[in-house]
Amino acid sequence: MSEKRVDKMRGELRRGVLVLAVLASLRTPHYGYSLRKQLSEAGLDIDEGTLYPLVRRLADQGLLESEWQQAEGRERRYYTLSKAGIEQLAQLSHEWQLMNEALGTILENDHGIS
Repeated sequence: MSEKRVDKMRGELRRGVLVLAVLASLRTPHYGYSLRKQLSEAGLDIDEGTLYPLVRRLADQGLLESEWQQAEGRERRYYTLSKAGIEQLAQLSHEWQLMNEALGTILENDHGIS
């Protein structure tokens, strides 16, 4: 399989988990850069052009709350989960566990296919 195709498929996999990763990260308040840094340190590099529209969309859906705070001499918008976001995170986490278990079973039964 070509490297270009692998990169494309890797991108599709990542897009599928970014919402869950962002919601889980926002159990504690973050502003954009600190959220991006936390995700990167966990192994999910995400560029600003992807992260900020995602955060705005989640906020528009009522899953995030935000407030401006003074930090290090600057105003920063901090995001955290709303009540609806906490509920959505619980549901998505449960779905992720179910899919992960199913996929684990499928991958274990690959009979030597690599």
